[in-house]
Amino acid sequence: MRKIQILAVLLMIATQLMAQDKAVPAPLELEYVMELNVTLGQAYSVGPTTHGSRNTVPITGGKFEGPKIKGEILEGGADYQLSDPATGRTDVEAIYNLRTDDGVNIHIRNRGMIVMDKDENGRPSFYFRCAPTFEAPNDSKYAWLNKAIFVCAPQMGQGAGITLRVWKVK
Repeated sequence: MRKIQILAVLLMIATQLMAQDKAVPAPLELEYVMELNVTLGQAYSVGPTTHGSRNTVPITGGKFEGPKIKGEILEGGADYQLSDPATGRTDVEAIYNLRTDDGVNIHIRNRGMIVMDKDENGRPSFYFRCAPTFEAPNDSKYAWLNKAIFVCAPQMGQGAGITLRVWKVK
């Protein structure tokens, strides 16, 4: 009788362990929101500081468009960068404003990182991802921007600019 009880307990534990292996959550879904084509001014540097090398890149304008939104990027923002040459990591924070084609102003703060390193085979690798947050008027048709997490994959744009493709995490 005791052997049957032990076998039953072992079977129950094995079943629970197998269920845990199968309980891997589904990956998050992403919904494409927009592409921003940001024009940039001449970068300037504060130089090495106690926190790292501090650089600023002025945002001079641009355009953006997506399935539910379109407009211009307003001049006057900047991308603030803090680099650590020892690790190859640069923290970025861009703060600027958008104006939709129907005249609604939206504030954006885009934080992220650039990492220049080597992969497991010793080849150069480049990682650049950000997470923008939006502040749209609550009474506008763009208020949905206030109620979600967004991620973006920046890449160097044409000329003196950068392109950011933005997705909403569903």
